[in-house]
Amino acid sequence: MQNRRLLALPLVVGAAALALTGCATSSGPSGASSDGTVRVVASTNVYGSLVETIGGGHVSVTSILEDPSQDPHSFESSAQTQLAVSKADLLIENGGGYDDFMTTLAKSSNTTADTINVVKLSGLDKAGDTEFNEHVFYSYPTMVTLVADIAHRLGTLDNADKATFESNAKALTAKLQDLESQTAAAKQSDQGDKVAYTEPVPGYLFQAMGLDNVTPQAFSEAIEEGNDVPPASLNDTLKLFSDRTVKLLAYNEQTSSPETEQVKKAADTAGIPVVGVTETLPKGEDYVSWQQANIDAVKAALTK
Repeated sequence: MQNRRLLALPLVVGAAALALTGCATSSGPSGASSDGTVRVVASTNVYGSLVETIGGGHVSVTSILEDPSQDPHSFESSAQTQLAVSKADLLIENGGGYDDFMTTLAKSSNTTADTINVVKLSGLDKAGDTEFNEHVFYSYPTMVTLVADIAHRLGTLDNADKATFESNAKALTAKLQDLESQTAAAKQSDQGDKVAYTEPVPGYLFQAMGLDNVTPQAFSEAIEEGNDVPPASLNDTLKLFSDRTVKLLAYNEQTSSPETEQVKKAADTAGIPVVGVTETLPKGEDYVSWQQANIDAVKAALTK
């Protein structure tokens, strides 16, 4: 759902704010910092991981959201975060109303850094699509496009290491294309299987695998917006499990409510597999290993 409530940003006030207004820096002709690295700030570690894979030791990456136990919907900024943005050579935001705090941070820090808006880059947000799913980091074709853009931007900022960025991007793209091949193969065997989720986090993955999400829209929309779930839609959602209509429930592990807990319990009671999904990388994972685990978990659940 576009214009979602995500990631509120309180104002940075007092002396810290006054000091930070003067912290915007110019990176010089190469776009690199004094230690020779390109400074990148990403809204989440999903995008930070991609930059690190492409840039290696030639980049310095700050991922604003990186704690897997943190609710991405209740982010609060700090002076340290704003300082990192003010010194960045490149910013990466999800867009689509997901991480509007990035726009606020960029404006308040007077940064001149270019910004990659992944939703805009994806082309998935069609005009008039009021139910757009902003979780584009589960769209592998979008990530292939993003990897190419990151490599190009890094090469512009640090021309001396352009060949390294391009080589790393090529290797990463091959891995992403392998993920695409796996979902295409799964689609051949699982197309039309009915599934449900608490929020549309894995929506693009489900589409790629040909799965049919039958979650009542009023339920997932209310959960995503942080609103009370209409009783009728909650009952309809619970019925998916008592009637064994669906083969799995994808449960967002980073947000919870009494309604989502009730739905998870219904799935457990009915013996329907619950697949945990997240909006940021679990500790110790990179983007590819994270998504490989998601594909494997969904495939395993569908066979039960």
